[in-house]
Amino acid sequence: MALTIRKARTIVKATLAKGRELELKPLSVVVLDAGGHVIAFEREDGASPGRFDIARGKAYGAIMLGMGGTAQMARAENQAYFMAAMNGLFDGKVVPVPGGVLVRDAKGAVIGAVGVTGDSSENDAAAATAGIEAARLTAEA
Repeated sequence: MALTIRKARTIVKATLAKGRELELKPLSVVVLDAGGHVIAFEREDGASPGRFDIARGKAYGAIMLGMGGTAQMARAENQAYFMAAMNGLFDGKVVPVPGGVLVRDAKGAVIGAVGVTGDSSENDAAAATAGIEAARLTAEA
C-alpha cells in the first residue's frame, strides 16, 4: 500500500487539529512517502519560516533510518558517533528527536513518515501520532 495524497492530507489536517485541541504553539507538518519525498506540507500562521526544514528533517531521519524520532534520540544519546555518521551520510538532513514518526500500513510495512515541529518534541510527536491514527494507519514515534 502506498501513502496517497488523500491520506497525507488527512494526516496534516488531523495533526493540526490535535495541536489546536492541545493548545500547542503553531505547528508545521510534513508527510513523506517511503522514498523520503514530500507528499504534503502545511505551516500554520505564526510558525517560523525554518520549520519546513526541521519537520522534513524529523520525518527524513525516521524514513531513512527506519526508526521514529524517539528511538533516534535514544540512539544519539547512547551512540553519538553513529548519529553523527548518519547525519554526515545524509548531508545533515536528519533531526534525531521526537516528532519524526514512521507511518505503517495494516500489514506493518513502512509507507512513509510524518515530521511535526513547533512545540516541544514530545507534543510534536503526540500531534503526529493523532494525525496518522486519524488516517487509519499505525504510528511509530
